[in-house]
Amino acid sequence: MNIENTQSQMRKGILEFCILSIIRRGEAYPSDIVEEMKAANLQILEGTLYPLLTRLKNADMLTYRWVESNSGPPRKYFSLTEKGEVFYGELEQTWNELSNGVNALTSKKAG
Repeated sequence: MNIENTQSQMRKGILEFCILSIIRRGEAYPSDIVEEMKAANLQILEGTLYPLLTRLKNADMLTYRWVESNSGPPRKYFSLTEKGEVFYGELEQTWNELSNGVNALTSKKAG
């Protein structure tokens, strides 16, 4: 078995939840999302993030607004829609159930 593949699959499963968690706290610019993910030791490339943001926007989970920039092109800031808030709540419930279950199983001693 390939450990890198397994690790990658585990990360992909929680990526959407983590990104929505960041955006839920307030409008977010993609490079800020990348930096916050890196600070939490969850590496993500902009090439992975942008398609995910587009997919979430097309599913009406996110909206965005353009903000003029003094140092370059306008910036796109993302925020959750009402539908996105509901979706986030469902993901949060699922995460809590999974996290509690995994913690219960992995904390048991052999014997």
